[in-house]
Amino acid sequence: MVSVGPDSEGAFCPARASPCTVPQGKLRSVTGSDFEVLTLGRVSVDLYPSEIGLPLSQVSSFHKFLGGSPTNVAVAAARYGHASAVITRVGDDGFADFVRSALRGFGVDDRYVGTDPVLRTPLVFVEIYPPDHFPLLFYRQPKAPDMNTAVDDLDLDAIRGADIFWTTGTGLSDEPSRTATFAALEARGGREHTVHDLDFRPSLWPAPEDAGRYQRLALELASVVVGNEEECAIVLGPGTPERQATRLLDCGPELAIVKMGPAGALVAWSGGVERVAPLNIDVVCGLGAGDAFGGALCHGLLLGWDPVAILRFANAAGAYVATQLACADAMPTEDQVRDLMGDVV
Repeated sequence: MVSVGPDSEGAFCPARASPCTVPQGKLRSVTGSDFEVLTLGRVSVDLYPSEIGLPLSQVSSFHKFLGGSPTNVAVAAARYGHASAVITRVGDDGFADFVRSALRGFGVDDRYVGTDPVLRTPLVFVEIYPPDHFPLLFYRQPKAPDMNTAVDDLDLDAIRGADIFWTTGTGLSDEPSRTATFAALEARGGREHTVHDLDFRPSLWPAPEDAGRYQRLALELASVVVGNEEECAIVLGPGTPERQATRLLDCGPELAIVKMGPAGALVAWSGGVERVAPLNIDVVCGLGAGDAFGGALCHGLLLGWDPVAILRFANAAGAYVATQLACADAMPTEDQVRDLMGDVV
């Protein structure tokens, strides 16, 4: 058994939930928007090895899954019954057909999935060495179509109207996606539940040294921020999770979540700071745990849970996916998360 927390996400009630309680409630109706959750950013086709514990050179076959962090978050939110969509781009190829078909199959609206006539739909090859080593090989050269998402591709009315709008650090890594991401955040106008996921992968930045500067600008426009300890250190410098969360709040968000991997997670807001311990599970693949966390975060925000209740539920959702061999396909239902919370101490 391994202790695992999430690591790869307005207005809040200050009252804390009891230590073992996550409130239940009906989904509220969408207010003035087609979407409860609208994400912006990358998409991919993830190729998982059929054999665990082998390098790519020795793997004989692969299983194909939908991937890409903000895409997975939209899928995770849809699994809880929320009207979700993703703004992204794919190539003009067979993998693009798979992406659209998979999104529709998961109940995610694909109307904002554009087509690049030249660039190819990205692939990601995965190696799996449980419990904590999962190397990724990205095929996004010379550039991924999602990084060509431009301001003209954005439905700014839908972005303004979405109950939750989700951006990522990777979306800031290159143009024209960077300008589009900032335009979308500015269109929100400081609306609650504008979430920025720090989502830093250095191999996807042409100039990784620029990441901190652009991420800090994004935080000024977000109401919620989520990231792991390494990502927080890149943006704001090293420190304890509590110190990192305080620095994140100082940048403008009202809610800050620091994912601490095997140590669990931490949430900070105007009413306090709280840590949530990890769950003891048998890890199969940690990839996608952070995205499951993000979808569960959206679910809790939409239902109006307090920060600690959200964190407990999201922590368990991430742990659930860590016991599975997929990302989007493994996103849990609320019942599955609650079952895990009841079964695992």
